[in-house]
Amino acid sequence: MINRNCLYRTAYHVIWCPKYPDTLTGPIAAEMGTLLEAVCRERDWRVISKEIQPDHIHLVVSIPPAIAVANAVKVLKGVSARHLFQRFPALKKRRGGHLWSPSYYVGTAGTFSAASIQHYIERAEQVTKRR
Repeated sequence: MINRNCLYRTAYHVIWCPKYPDTLTGPIAAEMGTLLEAVCRERDWRVISKEIQPDHIHLVVSIPPAIAVANAVKVLKGVSARHLFQRFPALKKRRGGHLWSPSYYVGTAGTFSAASIQHYIERAEQVTKRR
């Protein structure tokens, strides 16, 4: 990726979970997928891969080096919670006003690791479908 000041190649694998399992299903999961794409597009963050599971989200995203990953995650979780609560008011009532667990995982991915992560995400989806 190129911005005004630098050429960069970043890939962060971010995983976060809703506070309650099985939250991200049906129209909520579909909305979340669309929302992640929109939030990233507005900020010129490139989504490399995403997978919405009922109990967690995998996102591989390229963020400019000037943006702290912690701040990017804060944006993703904050914007998505506000949007989903507005779009699905019953979700806020059912979940006590909190959508996301306060923690998250982030790891960096190199050229080969990005492919491995994609394979892992696809495999995790297959395992989840069998349950």
